[in-house]
Amino acid sequence: MAGMNVKEFTDANFDAEVLKSDQPVLVDFWAEWCGPCKALGPTIDNLANKFAGRVKIGKMDIDSNRGIPASFQIMAIPTVLVFKGGKVVKKFQGLTSESVIASSLEAATQAVAT
Repeated sequence: MAGMNVKEFTDANFDAEVLKSDQPVLVDFWAEWCGPCKALGPTIDNLANKFAGRVKIGKMDIDSNRGIPASFQIMAIPTVLVFKGGKVVKKFQGLTSESVIASSLEAATQAVAT
């Protein structure tokens, strides 16, 4: 389902891949049964291609991974969190346009570069 630039985040790799990343990270919390999550999929793929090498982008299946979503109080999906320096800097719930998410990723990469 996900493109080649989209990583799979799990409860097991979240700390290393997301919280300790030296790049900004976008995490898409989703589930296979969620229609809006599937609709957001192509947007996540496009962003992963557009920001390859600058932002780590991945998905976390909330049915297979329950610990991390609970710790970030993910109550509705799709929820997209943008992390920088191990902290959440932006949160999107529901279907969100590619341009809105892209602008927050641009801001996160600019802040890292300065």
